[in-house]
This record gives sequence, structure tokens and C-alpha cells, in this order.
Amino acid sequence: MPDSVTADPGNPAPEEASPPPSSATTNEAPAFGWSSYAERINGRFAMVGILVIVVIEVCTGATVIHWLGLG
Repeated sequence: MPDSVTADPGNPAPEEASPPPSSATTNEAPAFGWSSYAERINGRFAMVGILVIVVIEVCTGATVIHWLGLG
């Protein structure tokens, strides 16, 4: 039984269309607006921001509220 997936030796394989650009973690193309890609990036920036706040509090010994002059 011939395999229909293999190309005929007399005919070159058809050109495959290049896929749209995608992020490193999903096959979804980056997009502006309300998309899961944008939400993922916002979440990552929020995690980095919280980490920076914790590092400031540990290094200075004061809370971030005091450091910002709000309390």
C-alpha cells in the first residue's frame, strides 16, 4: 500500500507557507489589545514589580509605604 504522505520522486514537495510569528511560549501571534499574549506579558511585568518591592523592603528595612513617603 503506497504511503500518501511521501512526495512523488518526480514532483518536488510543495512550498509550505511560513507560519505567522508567534511568542516563545505559545503558537499565538503577538497582538495589541485584550489578548492572552498581552495579559501574559502584563502578568510577567507585575511579578517583576512585586519582586522589586520585596527586594527594596529587605534591603532598606522599611516598608514600601514608608519608602514612598506615604506613611
